[in-house]
Amino acid sequence: MPDDGAVSAKATQRSGSPKPARKTIRLAEKPAAEKAAAKSAPIEPSKSLTSFSDYLIDAAQRNILFWDTLRQRANNMLEHERQGLPPLLKFKYEEVADAAEYDPPTNYKLLKILEVDDICLDDCLDPEKPPLMIIDPRAGHGPGIGGFKRDSEVGIALHEGYLVYFVVFDPDPKPGQTLADVLHALRTFVETLKALHGGKAPILYGNCQGGWAAALLAADCGGLAGPVVMNGAPLSYWAGEAGANPMRLAGGFLGGAWMTHFLGDLGGGVFDGAWLVQNFENLKPEGAIWRKYADLYLNVDEEKERFLDFERWWSGFYRLSREEMLSIVENLFIGNRLEQGLVEICEGCVVDLKNIRNPLVIFASYGDNITPPHQALGWIPAVYKSTEELKNAGQRIVYLTNQHAGHLGIFVSAKVAKLEHRAILENIGDIESLEPGLYEMRIDNPTGDPDCKKDQYTVRFEPRRVEDISFDYPEDAFENVEAVSQAAESYYAKFVSPWVRAWANPVAAEALRWMHPMRVSRYMYSEKLNPFMAVVATAAEMAEKSRWRNDPHNPYRKAERTAVDNIESGIKRARIARDSAGEQLFDWLYNRPAPQFPLFWPQTIIPDGKDGA
Repeated sequence: MPDDGAVSAKATQRSGSPKPARKTIRLAEKPAAEKAAAKSAPIEPSKSLTSFSDYLIDAAQRNILFWDTLRQRANNMLEHERQGLPPLLKFKYEEVADAAEYDPPTNYKLLKILEVDDICLDDCLDPEKPPLMIIDPRAGHGPGIGGFKRDSEVGIALHEGYLVYFVVFDPDPKPGQTLADVLHALRTFVETLKALHGGKAPILYGNCQGGWAAALLAADCGGLAGPVVMNGAPLSYWAGEAGANPMRLAGGFLGGAWMTHFLGDLGGGVFDGAWLVQNFENLKPEGAIWRKYADLYLNVDEEKERFLDFERWWSGFYRLSREEMLSIVENLFIGNRLEQGLVEICEGCVVDLKNIRNPLVIFASYGDNITPPHQALGWIPAVYKSTEELKNAGQRIVYLTNQHAGHLGIFVSAKVAKLEHRAILENIGDIESLEPGLYEMRIDNPTGDPDCKKDQYTVRFEPRRVEDISFDYPEDAFENVEAVSQAAESYYAKFVSPWVRAWANPVAAEALRWMHPMRVSRYMYSEKLNPFMAVVATAAEMAEKSRWRNDPHNPYRKAERTAVDNIESGIKRARIARDSAGEQLFDWLYNRPAPQFPLFWPQTIIPDGKDGA
């Protein structure tokens, strides 16, 4: 057998004339100093001019396409409003129940998910599993975030064989609608599902505000529902980390609940959810106000559709009744009464979380600056003073945490849906069979791809102690905020609210709604209201036909991205300084004995009416 050299030589023969095998010459590596000098060498003038001209063409076209995307967002918003702001579910559904027909009526509806795309669910559903009822948050936006895309809570639940029902709500509340009315409607939904499914108690799956609504429902239902899953749900609103969760301080700076009452009066008994969305954006302006738009401009070709899909939901502002919103603010945001068992739903009916006998699953994330684990878990040691008390109550509480997902990521992220939500739904049976106690759900080897048939992860439940859950915060300061709120709200309700209601009217309320900065900053880019944007639309068509995509390694493109990053860092530093100053101001105002503020603390007045001096 010929050796390798013979084989190589034979391979090089041509017309019977052998040629010597070609030798491989290895070039010597350039010295490090020479390589560094080559990198720092100035760009030739001709190349620099070409790179700059390429960048100018690309930047000009991206600029036009950026403004045209904002135009399309404005048109989508106006069209969504014209259609009545229907829920943005990516699944076909039918209406099962309408709470507008209940007594008292509310704006809630119960939907049944029928199909994924054009695929019927009958072949993939497991008839042995209980139904699943998802309650979306009602915090300024419309419903649909739990089923916003195929890889979502709805999609994963269907993949796991559950028949999914989805709770939605209309853009406007019924006149005078109260929190008690909403809970009555949700309880009727649960009773309806239990009757439709042969007595099987539905699993309650609540997101954010929908999570604590599910907790109120479970405490009131007395075992009517099945396991309750609360995702990013704030049950202990006072808890939080200084400098990381500034939203909990807002009530102190606004003087309490009177501002909510005032805005509800101006709206003719309706509170505009756009105010809540504006608070969310101001919480992290470097992301919501700068980076979101900067990324759209930098990568408009790839980001456009994703941006428009998300903004259809984000820019759809819903309303709450004055009574609902005031009750939420007084009981949860400022009063923190839920964990104390002081939330009075109606006369003589007080919610006690100890009444919940359903297994509870709490999902929170340390990347969530709106509902951190402090607020999701802090109620447990407030309700159950010890692990033994929890066990004696026969309750099972399971919690799991994510290290990075933001507040919306808990409900929207496809990665979270295919891992954490899938793990929860696959192990509901194991959770129900656990012995009473507190457990942490741990996921090992997580890949989270539900399409693979092999095991991608394992789940274990590690026992934990209630005594180890401790989130310190200045409780006295928040109690002072509550006292200020009660005094200010009492004064406003007696002396100011009647005058505001007398002057408020539907025309003024509608004008104020459409003059809200969150709406104006969006619909101002529609050619229906801004004729100049028609020119932008025409220019965008021309830019798309002659699109010149620049080399991503273009030095001017790199400089552009660096500038965007630097601006984001600057805004972030300013936000951190703002939050730090806010913490110090809050501490100075409220973290001191009440008698120093006799104007705001009526309880410090001497009972016999004599001067305290």
